[in-house]
Amino acid sequence: MEQDTTRSSVRKPLDILVEGRLRARPICVELIDVSEGGCKIKGRHGFAEKGEHVTLTVNGIRAPLGNIVWVEGKYAGVSFSGTMHPAIIDHLCKKQLEKKRDSAS
Repeated sequence: MEQDTTRSSVRKPLDILVEGRLRARPICVELIDVSEGGCKIKGRHGFAEKGEHVTLTVNGIRAPLGNIVWVEGKYAGVSFSGTMHPAIIDHLCKKQLEKKRDSAS
């Protein structure tokens, strides 16, 4: 596994279906976790290759342009070319908690 263990920010777990573009085609992947500098996504086996550019839209919020930095099976690591603001990450985490709370009621 070629995952980078030197991260500049903490990844927060999520489980959200997101839309994006990869190889100039639309994709739908699971956002597994996110940080200011990147995220982990899950798609079908072989959906991405290291070095490809990806754009993601999370709950209507466009994430910074990303670059696939590792792929292992159905999972891929994305390094953002910019940074995602911490308030946006907190908002996404809060929305997920609300969704889980609502579905448990």
